Amino acid sequence: MEFKQIQELIKAINKSNISELSVEEGDFKITIKQAQTISETQFVAVQAPMPQMLPQAAPQAAALPAAPALAAQAAPASAPAANDKLITIKSPMIGTFYRSPSPDKPSFVNVGDDIKQGDVLCIVEAMKLFNEIESEVSGKIVKVLIDDASPVEYDQPLFLVEPA
Repeated sequence: MEFKQIQELIKAINKSNISELSVEEGDFKITIKQAQTISETQFVAVQAPMPQMLPQAAPQAAALPAAPALAAQAAPASAPAANDKLITIKSPMIGTFYRSPSPDKPSFVNVGDDIKQGDVLCIVEAMKLFNEIESEVSGKIVKVLIDDASPVEYDQPLFLVEPA
């Protein structure tokens, strides 16, 4: 197979939804794989509008058995809209949220704590790497929106902060 043919295959795969293609011609074998990060990003974008729609449908959904769980998920998303003075600190990555450096240590921050820019607020573990998440604002922690050791998505709200 010629280099130009390989380039054409790569272009065709990039334009399609195919994640992997294998081609064999005699002794020549090639496998082309497309990264899946684009579909993950699209999935996150699709999930963001859902909590905004739930409060409107809440009277109808109240009759359903799963409605209390859905309403509980929608409540944190509507809290920032209730108070425009609060700043939402969001997760910069996908991973597991930890409030303390280890299970036997105290939390980095608690509700009511004063923080300043650069203070460590939590850790997000991604692929066995523990990433300290630092505050970009100074103020007071009003609410912690995530439970310890919970999975978080990219751009998911973690804390509400009243600016100083």
